[in-house]
Amino acid sequence: MKYRNLGKYGLKLSEVALGSWVTDLAGADAERVALETVNTAFDEGVNFFDCADAYSGGAAEKFLGRALREHGRNEYVVSSKVFFPMGRGANDWGLSRKHITEQLDRSLKNLGLDYIDLYFCHRFDPTTPIEETLSVLSDMVRAGKILYYGVSEWSPVQITEAIHLAKENGFAPLSVVQPEYNMVDRYVEDEILGICDHYGVGVTPFSPLAQGLLTGKYRKGQPLPAGSRATWQADRQINNLLTEENLDKVEKLLRVAEEVGVPLSVLSLAWILRREEISSVITGASKKSQLLSNVAASGLEIPESALDEIEGILDYRPFFRRIG
Repeated sequence: MKYRNLGKYGLKLSEVALGSWVTDLAGADAERVALETVNTAFDEGVNFFDCADAYSGGAAEKFLGRALREHGRNEYVVSSKVFFPMGRGANDWGLSRKHITEQLDRSLKNLGLDYIDLYFCHRFDPTTPIEETLSVLSDMVRAGKILYYGVSEWSPVQITEAIHLAKENGFAPLSVVQPEYNMVDRYVEDEILGICDHYGVGVTPFSPLAQGLLTGKYRKGQPLPAGSRATWQADRQINNLLTEENLDKVEKLLRVAEEVGVPLSVLSLAWILRREEISSVITGASKKSQLLSNVAASGLEIPESALDEIEGILDYRPFFRRIG
């Protein structure tokens, strides 16, 4: 496993992280498999574990906390997030001082930790001034409850404004961004990666395999694999990605992966890590074998000829408008 700095900061993250979004905790057998996956991650050098208060209604944080207790606090970096409703009250969601303060304490209790390394604003809250959100996050840094804070699905303008407001007001800096980034969703390349590179902000993308599309398990003209995410996911995110265009790209990408000598999932993760702006890529793994496959992407250098072939397949065209 190779490690990278969190942007310009001193914190070192494993190139491949383990996320908790789709961790199955339904029953003793499922939890046993999840624990085995976490322990395998440690064995393979993974030191970054991502979670959120809303994952499984807090159960994901509690599980991760139990799993992490088997390891020294110096051995891992843990993140969580805040924004989504955690109750029915008017203040049970968002990025207000009240909600952040209450949810951070709840996350710390769930995880059984004194501090969280990375704390993300899961979404942007238009009902709360950015200064209020940045102020309380800065206070939590100074109180030692979090070490670094950042945002997830925020726009380039919102990220830039937050960076400048933090500096102008003497707040602790916004240090990390967690956007979606994969071969079929490259919007961060247009502006966000450039912004983060300029200001030294770390980037830790989620959904690097496009909900499983880039594993190669979904094939054109073939039925959905039994038990796959497309057969049970409530919000149907993966189903919306299973277009003729995307499945055609997958067939071509599978041939490139074969040429390189790795599974498509490994090629897809290494393709993200080709960018120096990336600090770590957050992967999901429902079992040990998936985790072992994911970590193989660390340190993998894709030949230039294969990168050129991938660009031709993806045919990505950023939006540019000449002004003046």
